[in-house]
Amino acid sequence: MILTLDVGNTQITGGLFEDDKLVLQFRRTTAVGNSSDEIGLFLRSVIRENGFHWQKINRIGICSVVPSINYSISSALSKYFNQEALFIQAGIKTGLKLKYSNPREIGADRIAGAIGAVSLHPDKDLIIIDMGTATTIDCVTKDREYLGGAILSGLKISVEALANGTAKLPSVEISKPGHICGTNTVEAIQSGLYYGNAGALKEFCRLYQKNIFKGEKPFIIGTGGFARIFEEYNLFDEVSPELVLLGVKKALEMNS
Repeated sequence: MILTLDVGNTQITGGLFEDDKLVLQFRRTTAVGNSSDEIGLFLRSVIRENGFHWQKINRIGICSVVPSINYSISSALSKYFNQEALFIQAGIKTGLKLKYSNPREIGADRIAGAIGAVSLHPDKDLIIIDMGTATTIDCVTKDREYLGGAILSGLKISVEALANGTAKLPSVEISKPGHICGTNTVEAIQSGLYYGNAGALKEFCRLYQKNIFKGEKPFIIGTGGFARIFEEYNLFDEVSPELVLLGVKKALEMNS
């Protein structure tokens, strides 16, 4: 079995693969102060309580955008799983041509998402939109050239910024509003968040199609915690919540 971890700024998402099937997915709040023992015991426990044997895990891959927690996670896996994990980063085999001025600046989640997207749709021009703590938009050509993209403030950050940076605006639930024209403050904030982000993403996709893909329509994949909210808006050709975990698995296979 293969254990994959996607370490984000807000949450750690884990996935357990048996052969090519994702048989378990779990989440934990990212806490930089956690010790290697806390992390190791949690991982063993969540795997065991879901009916799997941690001893059967023979490979572990990690995609992390939180460098300060990497040592604790690495130590936990060494102590509790007797495994040395592969971290997704520039320099490993990715199957991609990284057309970035400094490939080491690319977030591991962006690389893993691109690997996962290419594995699902190997012969297509792709736009990958990952809606997590930050929203990232990445372009990959059918020739597997990773071209880069854009980074926007995520929905949660936007809500927190409004609530913390103003005297009277409240923190609101992140969801599609009942009306585009909010009739109260909560609806007005939700409308701004939802339609503002949807409009920005649609414009990025339009401009990328025109300027990057020479008018040819790329295949647009959505992933990340907030992607499902926008399914009805027809932003995406496909929503793949496990995209990054799949990319980590594919990277492990290429580097084994």
